[in-house]
Amino acid sequence: MLGAEEILRAVLDPWRDGIDAHDPDRVAGVFADDAIFQGLRPYSVGPQGVFEYYDAQPPGMTVQYRILESRRLGADVALGYLAADFAFRDRDTVHLNIGVVVIRTSKDWHIASYQASPATRG
Repeated sequence: MLGAEEILRAVLDPWRDGIDAHDPDRVAGVFADDAIFQGLRPYSVGPQGVFEYYDAQPPGMTVQYRILESRRLGADVALGYLAADFAFRDRDTVHLNIGVVVIRTSKDWHIASYQASPATRG
């Protein structure tokens, strides 16, 4: 059985790669059909809202993340708490804390819940 961190990385690495490539389809593809997504704007449900959120981000935005905490909540569920740094070409980096719940669907592992909040880092 995979550990929680392995499961999270299997979903978050493609999420990161899609953001770095400014490919909102790829980013949205790691979210479950009924995923609750809360970026820094009003929440949405499902991959279309994720697509619209990341499609509106400026080209050149990239993200680096660190898993701070991870838990395997069951055979088909993992929880993660992340520190994420979103870098931009023409403005300061945005530091966020992100909580994710990842579930195993009939297809693969997907993000079922994503909630971001501003973080203060030294």
